[in-house]
Amino acid sequence: MPIDPYILLLLGTVGVAALLPARGAGADVASGASTAAIAFLFFLYGARLSTREALDGLKHWRLHTTVLACTFLVFPLLGLAARGLVPVLLTHPLYQGLLFLTLVPSTVQSSIAFTSIARGNVPAAICAGSFSSLAGIVITPLLAAALLGGNAGGFSADSVVKIVLQLLVPFLAGQVLRRWVGGLITRHKKILGYVDRASILLVVYTAFSEGMVQGIWHQVSAARLGALLAVEAVILAVMLTLTWYGGKALRFDREDRIAIQFAGSKKSLASGLPMASVLFGAHASLAVLPLMLFHQMQLMVCAVIAKRRARDPQPEVIGTAGPTSGSRTAVGTATRSG
Repeated sequence: MPIDPYILLLLGTVGVAALLPARGAGADVASGASTAAIAFLFFLYGARLSTREALDGLKHWRLHTTVLACTFLVFPLLGLAARGLVPVLLTHPLYQGLLFLTLVPSTVQSSIAFTSIARGNVPAAICAGSFSSLAGIVITPLLAAALLGGNAGGFSADSVVKIVLQLLVPFLAGQVLRRWVGGLITRHKKILGYVDRASILLVVYTAFSEGMVQGIWHQVSAARLGALLAVEAVILAVMLTLTWYGGKALRFDREDRIAIQFAGSKKSLASGLPMASVLFGAHASLAVLPLMLFHQMQLMVCAVIAKRRARDPQPEVIGTAGPTSGSRTAVGTATRSG
């Protein structure tokens, strides 16, 4: 499996938070900075998505419905099924984090990048990831309230408003201002890619610092972490298999099946971290631990799958596959949190 340097940076950030956690006024500054960074990140998402691409993507409503069903129906069902592993393999707090992971929306950048590498329907992947992120701003908190109950202690109407203000409003602002800032973002997309990553690292540092200050890490042992990784590997394998062969059963062509597989099997760290911070408060670090581990696992596994798909013989295009022109996006975007 390839190890991306960004994954090492994520692990290093957790280590720094363990050794030098933000406290007092420093914690307040870090929290404010991470909130601003995520808002800016979603502003960039909005500014990057072409309105025409979004409207064209609506034509593939069957594909987007399939991705949304995988993200917000099948994933949560797998999370609920994992309840039977408590307390034999998972502690209750780790299970709550695992269940929250299954409620988070799909990724944007990595879905696009892997779909491009595998020669799939890139416009469909762009729209599917974006629609999932937007829907998740409302659906994820509602699912958390229904399935996690009091464990998502920060859930309230106010928490939904906070999530909307932090994620949806900046995204819409990016859409509105795209006419003026779209060219600038395109010219400096490499620099802004670093901004994407730095934003996530800052949120990770803030969440894990708070966990260290609260002293919650004594609840997690190496054996429990190993069990969590094994459970997440099974969930990922099930979703990758289901999205690929389910797409075939639903009569999608190869390009669309690739988009469904990569958009329907992933979970977004960029969306999940700020939502967990609002919903779980001081316990957010333990809640997002399963999401962080799953995020790294999905990147490594999907990188291998995408490269293998790229070597598949190219079949004749049959039916109503979406356009694939311009699908060679930068491979390096695959490791963004999306």
